[in-house]
Amino acid sequence: MRLSLYLIGLASLLVACSNQKPFISDSAPAVHPTNIEQTPDAIPRIEAKSRGGNPASYEVFGKTYHVLPSNEGFVQRGHASWYGTKFHGNKTSNGEVYDMYAMTAAHKTLPLPSYVEVKNLSSGKKIVVRVNDRGPFHDGRIIDLSYAAAAKLGTLKNGTSLVEIRVINPRLKHASALDTPPYSLHKKRKNIAVRSAEKPGKTEIKKTDYLFLQIGAFRSLNNATKLKSQLETELGTLVSIKTQASSALFLVHAGPFIDVSAANLARTKLQKMGLAGVLHVSKF
Repeated sequence: MRLSLYLIGLASLLVACSNQKPFISDSAPAVHPTNIEQTPDAIPRIEAKSRGGNPASYEVFGKTYHVLPSNEGFVQRGHASWYGTKFHGNKTSNGEVYDMYAMTAAHKTLPLPSYVEVKNLSSGKKIVVRVNDRGPFHDGRIIDLSYAAAAKLGTLKNGTSLVEIRVINPRLKHASALDTPPYSLHKKRKNIAVRSAEKPGKTEIKKTDYLFLQIGAFRSLNNATKLKSQLETELGTLVSIKTQASSALFLVHAGPFIDVSAANLARTKLQKMGLAGVLHVSKF
């Protein structure tokens, strides 16, 4: 369950978790997307504070919350929860659209947006999410994860996880991602040469993991080829056909995309074209 904000003051900004009434039952999608646990982490980059969602303070159900002026050095422990279908497609606190398949999260007081590493203290699993929303407003819960983030962290099974969250400063970490435009459609895959510590002088090739969109699965290669040709013209990005030997299916994939934001932009375009059920898949 996810709570919402409706309070508006004469001199304050609207701070809404997602335009829903309190105590609305939330749920997971009817079909759990294939490989959603492999969704790539959010890539930290330098961003200005959002115009929306960053008032000095706001009030929810009689309790006042003070937005931090800076996220520098922020660390917190508590329980993570998640939110899904009831808020999918609605606006987040900073005015963006909530996508439960993206690696995002909600926090009560961090400046929006912020990038945080979330560590599951039971399993040791770590993920990186982009905080663009407010919540959760339950005692003891410190962060609300998107459906994809909760799936990757292992939070879906029990509904909550004991976690540690730690803010990432993009100026100090993930520096290679700082020049990545937030909505760049796709880039060609690159092989990155790295020096092997065990074998001085020898260069090994490490492949970069990118995100693809699975648009359709066909038993007919002809039908898969028709969709591929249509999408290459209308989508404006690389489309390929993969063979799934285990089920004799031909899978139509778009990509690669450099990050979740880029994949989600293409996914929205596909939905406007009438193609529902697009899945995130991660490949080398």
